[in-house]
Amino acid sequence: MARQRVSHVKGPTDATDGSGSLIVRLVVVIACVAAVGAMVYRARGLEMPVASVLPAPVEGAPLTTSSPGPAAGSSGEITVSPQASAESAALPSIVAPTLSPSAQTPRVGIVSGHWGHDTGAECEDGLLEVDVNLDIATQLVQILLSRGYEVDLLQEFDARLHGYYADVLVSIHADSCQPFPDANPPMSGFKVASVIDSSVPDEEMRLVTCMARRYADRTGMYYHASTVTPDMTQYHTFYEIDPRTPAAIIETGFMWADREILTQQPGLIAQAIADGIVCFLAGEETP
Repeated sequence: MARQRVSHVKGPTDATDGSGSLIVRLVVVIACVAAVGAMVYRARGLEMPVASVLPAPVEGAPLTTSSPGPAAGSSGEITVSPQASAESAALPSIVAPTLSPSAQTPRVGIVSGHWGHDTGAECEDGLLEVDVNLDIATQLVQILLSRGYEVDLLQEFDARLHGYYADVLVSIHADSCQPFPDANPPMSGFKVASVIDSSVPDEEMRLVTCMARRYADRTGMYYHASTVTPDMTQYHTFYEIDPRTPAAIIETGFMWADREILTQQPGLIAQAIADGIVCFLAGEETP
């Protein structure tokens, strides 16, 4: 039987089978690489928004996303602008932390009675209530600022009073400049009141108590409760400010009988009012 000749040249079928196996293997490898690349891309996609809003790193300095300070709006704040593109708007924002309400600096509003509006009570010799009030209010503001509070000095009908929100507001006034020789008790002393229909009655009760007790302790003056009038309990400013702001009005003394302490010791009067405000803000006990 003749021996069959074996050719070492591959025919068309052999060539297709071998190349097909190689191509299949290459496709599998490429698919794996693509899958890994997609996972890496997605993983980097979560990191990219952070890097995109960070400042360029300084050579040799570590890169960090933490804010150097607690105050929003500081130079260390990192944030995504609300005007950013749709793509970046969907990304998470990184913002500096804000202070909790309990950690914020207390804000105090001080109204200098009649200032910017009229003279208030007048004495025959030209002494004006508005001047007495402003002298005391100005010194009070300085005392409160020295204690680290944020303070607003406000006029009688200050535009800022509409919706005004603070930890406390006190309006400073002085009483009439008439002798009332037959008055019993004498027209001497001070008084404090809050709005008659308070939205925060417990807080304002404590405020009035703090103010009255500390003022009497510091000045030695008499609390003239019988002359608290609707002008005090329905004082216009109470209805202009944010109802959540605890507020009180104080009549520091009568300009006739208490003239000396009001005009000669305004710093003492200011300190007495500051004592009451601090008592309230610090949550001191008021037996």
